[in-house]
Amino acid sequence: QVQLVESGGGLVQPGGSLRLSCAASGITVSWRTMGWYRQAPGKEREMVAQLSSGGSTTYGGSVKGRFTISRDHAKNTVYLQMNSLKPEDTAVYYCYSSGSYWGQGTQVTVSS
Repeated sequence: QVQLVESGGGLVQPGGSLRLSCAASGITVSWRTMGWYRQAPGKEREMVAQLSSGGSTTYGGSVKGRFTISRDHAKNTVYLQMNSLKPEDTAVYYCYSSGSYWGQGTQVTVSS
């Protein structure tokens, strides 16, 4: 059974940083395309960052240069380092694995 468990969300001030984690079981993150998506209230879910099994990365235009996706094979975990956070980054962030597996989401709120 595949499980993706996100953690690391919370409340942060504009300009601050957070690191999200996605701990996987039932799959090996290094062998799959993994990604982070987010959904803000009243908006569609959008791709934030993606990491292929070969190591290629893709970022959504609004986060490019501020967010970084990475993985730790030994911990079977994918990370999203988020810097220079803005109020418009406020959303529920979801971990995704190829094969259409999703985590339950973690809330990120950027506010002063």
